Amino acid sequence: MKYKIMDYDPYLKKYESDLDLRADNYNKKYQELTAKDGTLGEFANGDEYYGIHRTADGWVYREWAPAADEMYFTGEFNNWNPVSHPMKKLDNGDFEIVLKGKDALKEESRVLAIVRHAGQTLYRIPSYCHRVVQDPATIQWYGVVHDPEQPFPWEDQNFHSEMPPYIYECHVGMAQEEGRVGTYREFADNILPRIQKDHYNTIQMMAVMEHPYYGSFGYQVTNFFAVSSRSGTPEDLKYLVNKAHKMGIRVLLDVVHSHAARNTREGINEFDGTDYQYFHAGPEGDHAAWGTKLFDYGKNHVLHFLLSNLKYWMTEYHFDGFRFDGVTSMLYKDHGLGTAFDSYDKYFSMNTDTEAVTYLTLANTLIHQINPYAITIAEDMSGMPGMCIPQKEGGIGFDYRLSMGVPDMWIRFLKDYRDEDWDLWKMWYELTTRRPHEKVIGYAESHDQALVGDKTIMFRLCDKEMYWSMSKNTQSIVIDRGIALHKMIRFVTLTLAGDGYLNFMGNEFGHPEWIDFPREGNGWSYHYCRRQWSLVDNHDLKYEWLNQFDNDMIEFTKQYHVLDARKAYNLWTHETDKILIYDKADLTFAFNFNPSRSFSGYFIPVGAEGRYQVSFSSDEAKFGGQDRISETVIYKAMKFPDGQIGFLAYLPSRTCCVFRRLEDAPAEEESAKKAAPQKKDSDTTAHTAAAGKDPQPAKRKTAAGRRRKAATSPEPAV
Repeated sequence: MKYKIMDYDPYLKKYESDLDLRADNYNKKYQELTAKDGTLGEFANGDEYYGIHRTADGWVYREWAPAADEMYFTGEFNNWNPVSHPMKKLDNGDFEIVLKGKDALKEESRVLAIVRHAGQTLYRIPSYCHRVVQDPATIQWYGVVHDPEQPFPWEDQNFHSEMPPYIYECHVGMAQEEGRVGTYREFADNILPRIQKDHYNTIQMMAVMEHPYYGSFGYQVTNFFAVSSRSGTPEDLKYLVNKAHKMGIRVLLDVVHSHAARNTREGINEFDGTDYQYFHAGPEGDHAAWGTKLFDYGKNHVLHFLLSNLKYWMTEYHFDGFRFDGVTSMLYKDHGLGTAFDSYDKYFSMNTDTEAVTYLTLANTLIHQINPYAITIAEDMSGMPGMCIPQKEGGIGFDYRLSMGVPDMWIRFLKDYRDEDWDLWKMWYELTTRRPHEKVIGYAESHDQALVGDKTIMFRLCDKEMYWSMSKNTQSIVIDRGIALHKMIRFVTLTLAGDGYLNFMGNEFGHPEWIDFPREGNGWSYHYCRRQWSLVDNHDLKYEWLNQFDNDMIEFTKQYHVLDARKAYNLWTHETDKILIYDKADLTFAFNFNPSRSFSGYFIPVGAEGRYQVSFSSDEAKFGGQDRISETVIYKAMKFPDGQIGFLAYLPSRTCCVFRRLEDAPAEEESAKKAAPQKKDSDTTAHTAAAGKDPQPAKRKTAAGRRRKAATSPEPAV
């Protein structure tokens, strides 16, 4: 069988049989799951059957518990009598109880299921429960009846947001400044306006699915159909999503289908008394590094549970897509731990979990069937071929993959090298190399880099100096360096590293310190589990400069459709000067990473003769810069005797700027072709991306061959 992915990446021709297996597994499972109902969407209706639901004359509760000998339903409705309400055993391991009368159950009353297995009596929260709460007195968790008679008044009919996605990664609980857990309504009313003002068009919500351990950041889920009760009710979350949509902001759920919490009473682990109901049996079902349980994606009931879960969040809460957590762990039987993905053989081997690959492909099919505008993002650091290629072309079907190597690169640069030793060719390679025809989300840092034990970029740049030198009236060479590089790192990442962009809440203004959830080790303190919005709101502090830069750089890239232009061309890289110049979206980007030298009269290569002007600069005073780069000067680009086209311009130390060709230039200049010899297509082959090898770089020409001699202006290091 021939797949388009093999045309995109010729190295995959060797693995055609593996692609055949990928397609065959998907097609067989799709036919198997849809043989009865006809569509995947109709198959993924588990929530409509299982769980607690109103009926015309009462209530019904159904549960799948194949190894249970008996089941009972108990709660406040029967004064917690453990035997008064037995459930009827149906076929296929299902249990059911019908309660007559609309008042047989009361909205918001607490309930539990009782499972009897092999002589044991086990108390469990219904696995499809929509609401779960913790009793503050007993610390026990309970299921809650939640099926309102009146539907939520949605106002987002036919909503879909602008593209490409500018993602604001957020955690509702820590999105306020007080030492407590924030609520969905507070986030909607107080934080969404900030996000809209900063020009982000997408939020990615973490820790929404119920999880008992707050410090897990939401990654140890117990109740997959329940909204985290710490931050409010299901209606509160719907209020947030509805308001975001009214503001033009799409909402993605950070979904955790890679593993589940080990908890039994409040989770789905050992629900029916066995360890293999939802998960692999024995050690295979345990993730040793995470201390969690691993789903058995080969079971149709597990697929039914997980696919129904995706459909539920999309239909009940109107989520516009998902960021799938832990995809690398799902793809490989060793979970990718310690594996260097330096060969295609690592992707197609006995280590590959083909059942997980099939599930992820089914999940993407379902999501896009429900909502063609939905977005799916894979957190995969392995670079699995075809992750973001449609299934019919031989891929798995995600829309984007997180470009996880980029933040790792920035950490290495900042931790291990002096500024003057940064390798700009390594920077270019990491920022631009990705699999052909596959889209990625670029980012300089996410929540991962902000957790305790690590540092945000700004805190790594400035550290303790941020405590007393962030006043605009205070001079500090440490802060000056930090602000300058923070802007440059984010701008070069935004413009080169992806087809979409992501930022973690607060990092846009250089939020200080780290994230540390309340725990015994810190005295259950919320001090580091909040966002200090007052810092950016204080006009006397330098955080305002960073926030304004983030705001304007996003607006600029939207205006000129920079992320829509997939290809970037390396026009000039000089390791000694620390200069990087590239072309993208008919704009010329110039970065001077030199810590101590400004260049007056540096040759700027461009694609066509004509008049040019600076359209954006990191050195503006409103960004904390020194206004050394004029945005009124008109530069005349000419062809020099060696055939190069360009002009001379001033590039101050630790700044970046963008040159735009003026539209009123002569028509013949507008139609002139770009100078091709020195350009390098960033859409390099998958082989180099996978192997981690430097692709054939653009020829590193000498200064004499590529630019006119530049006069330099030494400046003190800052």
